[in-house]
Amino acid sequence: MNAYKQICGLDPSSEFVELSAEVFGILSDPTRIKIILALRKANELSVNALAELVEKKPAAVSQHLARLRMARMASTRQEGTKVLYRLTNEHVVNLVAEAVKQAEHSVANGHTPSHHHRAQA
Repeated sequence: MNAYKQICGLDPSSEFVELSAEVFGILSDPTRIKIILALRKANELSVNALAELVEKKPAAVSQHLARLRMARMASTRQEGTKVLYRLTNEHVVNLVAEAVKQAEHSVANGHTPSHHHRAQA
């Protein structure tokens, strides 16, 4: 039974529960969510390109990217003198996408959110 808990991170007593809370903490900043959504669309971007897309100063975006890198949600690639940022895997995009969908439900006022309409098309 102990081996099952090591394999299944979805068990309430899993060692990953606390780390999962830290993931949500990292994602609790709107600028980081915007960065993740921008990287989802573009795949790789420089700090300056991201700063323009999320309408923040490059220094601020750089700080947010540092947090995402420390959490292993983003990584970098050097291209000449430019550093390009990308998401490490698709899981962070899935988390943000689900959070956005939940947010749509919270303001739907009894209507079906748009993401349900797209799913039916």
